[in-house]
Amino acid sequence: MRPALREGDKAPDFERTDQSGRVWRLDELAGRWVVLFFYPRDFSPVCTRQACAFRDLTPRLLALGATVLGVSGGDRESHRAFADRHALPYPLLSDADGSLARMFGVRRRVLGLLPGRGTIVIGPSGRVVTVYRSVLAGEEHAVRAVAAVEAGE
Repeated sequence: MRPALREGDKAPDFERTDQSGRVWRLDELAGRWVVLFFYPRDFSPVCTRQACAFRDLTPRLLALGATVLGVSGGDRESHRAFADRHALPYPLLSDADGSLARMFGVRRRVLGLLPGRGTIVIGPSGRVVTVYRSVLAGEEHAVRAVAAVEAGE
């Protein structure tokens, strides 16, 4: 695995498809805040709390000029059902092979047991502003993302 990203690092570009078939590229979001949150699996309890926390804070993030993107290994159909069931207003990107998670230093497994979870906030300059990793504190990811965007670069 590549070394974990740190604050100040240039965020690597990527291309991934969301639940509606739209292709997202980081370079197309240049000049904007990007909140990229990784979660292990659609519909699991902690992942659902994390996704719903981002749902509830998305209006605030949008008002601050941020784009929110969720990422997990689920396929388009699973992501679509998850987004529909929980009224998620942001795209969910598929990362079936885990390469995007690896690119951003988010481990698939922590201590070989727990699934990895992480949130990366990328500033308008394309640099990483915040990296937050916590396996069990799903809701805290959204709170930290808002604080990072509000604090600015």
